Amino acid sequence: MPEGRTCGRLPPAARFIWARHTTSQSQKCPDGGTMKGYAMETISDFPMADNAAPLPAVLAAPTSVSNGLVWAIACQSGQRPQRLNDAQIAHALQGLPPENPGSWVWLHYDIVHTASRAHIQAIPCLSEEVRLALGSTDRGTNVEAEGDIVYGALPGFDDAMSEDDKNLSAWRFAVLPTLLITTRRQPVPALGVVYRALQRIDSLDSPAEVVDHTLLEFADTVRRNIGMLDDQLDRAEDLLLTLDQHTDFGRISGLIGRVRRRSTELRRVISPVDRIFHNEDLELPEWAEDDIRDRSQRQIHAALDDLLALQDRARSLQDELASGQAEETNRRLYTVSIVTTLMLPATFVTGFFGMNTGGMFLAAGSLGTVEAGGICFIFMMITWMLLKVMKLL
Repeated sequence: MPEGRTCGRLPPAARFIWARHTTSQSQKCPDGGTMKGYAMETISDFPMADNAAPLPAVLAAPTSVSNGLVWAIACQSGQRPQRLNDAQIAHALQGLPPENPGSWVWLHYDIVHTASRAHIQAIPCLSEEVRLALGSTDRGTNVEAEGDIVYGALPGFDDAMSEDDKNLSAWRFAVLPTLLITTRRQPVPALGVVYRALQRIDSLDSPAEVVDHTLLEFADTVRRNIGMLDDQLDRAEDLLLTLDQHTDFGRISGLIGRVRRRSTELRRVISPVDRIFHNEDLELPEWAEDDIRDRSQRQIHAALDDLLALQDRARSLQDELASGQAEETNRRLYTVSIVTTLMLPATFVTGFFGMNTGGMFLAAGSLGTVEAGGICFIFMMITWMLLKVMKLL
């Protein structure tokens, strides 16, 4: 929130919530913007005005068109995006064409706040069904077309520092020929990547290409995840190939288990997206067909194929691990069986000499115990030789 804006007119509880939000969430917006309160604020890699004058009353009002905005830009091929003011945002939300021919508008909202969701539900250029989809908190994946509007929800990753820790989230969109509206509850770095690409004058020709590039970035992130999971399977395979009595089966099982768990999470997200783009009943407008369906469909399907191949390899290593564990168990049982068999004659002899009966053999001599031990050893050697002759050893 610009420094000139205050929360003096808010009730005490609201001021507390506003202060907590601005101190905990306003410092960083990993998908490319900075959120402070409900108004759009300076984005580090986007040129803004240097002054921080107080917001006008219409913008500070709860019904402001800037409620929940992370960024609002107008894009044109070959030019840097331009930040929109409040009047231009209202103009775009009416569904009117941009002032500059050949340009299009991208509005990105954070809908974690109630005021943001209420503002989304009041956008005049969208139907009620589209507005509900943009403000939904469901993580389901879907793409629908209604007249000249394409809308839906697509998956993305959160802003975790490590690739291993990335959790799946969702972002929603509604795209028209000259307008793109995106919403999210958690920062989606893929949207930030596309936004930063626009700052390098890599302007896209249409808003549908933003959806396409975001999906491509998601597919690239999935493939990076698959690459790391594949490396973990390589380590597990190396341990299995050097199988010996010191092999740590628990470590191998842990590696394979993590890979299978993560790959299952990814497959459950990618499979619905792949089915959506292969659904023949989905009829997209002609202007969005090539940008949204064709390239995204190929990349998502390729990522799904790689993921399925990874799962097959993980299952194969799991079977090999089970085989190795069974082999190790059999080896130990074999050792126990041999020891038990060799001790059986000695057990018989000691049991015989342990009978408390008169006239026991070797009971009178001073070396009876030594002689009895020698007899046990002789019987054990005879048993060992019989096992060797029968090729049981």
